[in-house]
Amino acid sequence: MNVAVRPKPKVMTLTDAAAARIRAIMESSEREILGLRVGVKNGGCAGMSYTMEYAEEKAPFDEVVEDRGVTILIDPKAVLFLLGTEMDYRTEKLASQFVFNNPNQTSACGCGESVALTPARLEE
Repeated sequence: MNVAVRPKPKVMTLTDAAAARIRAIMESSEREILGLRVGVKNGGCAGMSYTMEYAEEKAPFDEVVEDRGVTILIDPKAVLFLLGTEMDYRTEKLASQFVFNNPNQTSACGCGESVALTPARLEE
């Protein structure tokens, strides 16, 4: 019996600008960096905020995303909150920042530091 296996969706994707900025940051580091660890944590006026940090090694349950030559490690507790997210890097007149275009985001605070997220609903 042949059972069709649905391909596993990428948790996150990167724009060209985000990938270029992450590569530049990693290349300027004084230590060996495997990739960027991305997650979410409780806090802020909207309820949650995104986290990013250097990853020197893969944790046992990290979701690994390879996109545009960059390795992103996703905290396993954040996978359902980040599913389908596109990470961008924008430069404007007075600020440069990473921006998360997340279909699971239901609202954000006025200052842009925190968001309200609902877990993605997986199709059966």
